[in-house]
Formats: sequence, structure tokens, C-alpha cells
Amino acid sequence: MNQNVPVILVIEDDDAIQVVVEDALSEGGFEPAVAASGEEAVTLLTGMQGAYRALVTDIRLRGKINGWEVAQKAREIDPEFPIIYMSGANAAEWSSKGVPNSVMLEKPFATAQLVTALANLLNSGTPIVPA
Repeated sequence: MNQNVPVILVIEDDDAIQVVVEDALSEGGFEPAVAASGEEAVTLLTGMQGAYRALVTDIRLRGKINGWEVAQKAREIDPEFPIIYMSGANAAEWSSKGVPNSVMLEKPFATAQLVTALANLLNSGTPIVPA
């Protein structure tokens, strides 16, 4: 891992979307680290605290832990941890299930939206709360 490039943990179990997200993050100056399940993501977040600068997660994942729960766990580790959710069917639940100061990108979205949202979360500190 390059120390100067922010590492972003991406949780996406759809291979095609995963590749698009990885490419967008790489082109945007980030280093994606990928987990395919909520359980794997929680293990990585817990075992490598401080290694990741933000979390980009789908909501519906393989296994028993969904994206809402992964984000909650990330916030238990770091209350300010930047979170971006990606979802199609579950986007409307963001206001009740999303963590404060997070972003919801409704699928399909332009990859530039992802990079911009991530840069804003990492650079601004401006709260973005579920409406």
C-alpha cells in the first residue's frame, strides 16, 4: 500500500459493479481494498484499524451482515469514519438506517459522483446527515 494514497475499503459482492467502483477510485487517486461480504469487511476493519480512510459499501451483501451493520461497526471503531452507501432497492432506508454524516448513492450512479462524494467526506468535515 502506498502511504500517500488513501485506502478505501469497498464492500460489493457484484463483480461487475466492484470492478467499476475499483476503477473509479483508482482513477480518482484512491487505493481500493475490496471485501465481498460484510463479515470480511468487519474482520478487516477490526484487524487493520487505521489502515482505511473511508468505507464504500453496498447494502445487500453475501453473508449475514449487511452494509448498514458494517457501517455501524466502522463507526464503533471510529465515530468520524467516512461512509458511502451504494444501493438500488434500499436507498430509501438511508434516512432511518444510515449513520450520521454519510452519503447514499442510488444505483445506477455516475462514477464521478462516487469520487466527488468521497473527496468531500475526506476533505470537508461538513456534516451530511440523512434527510
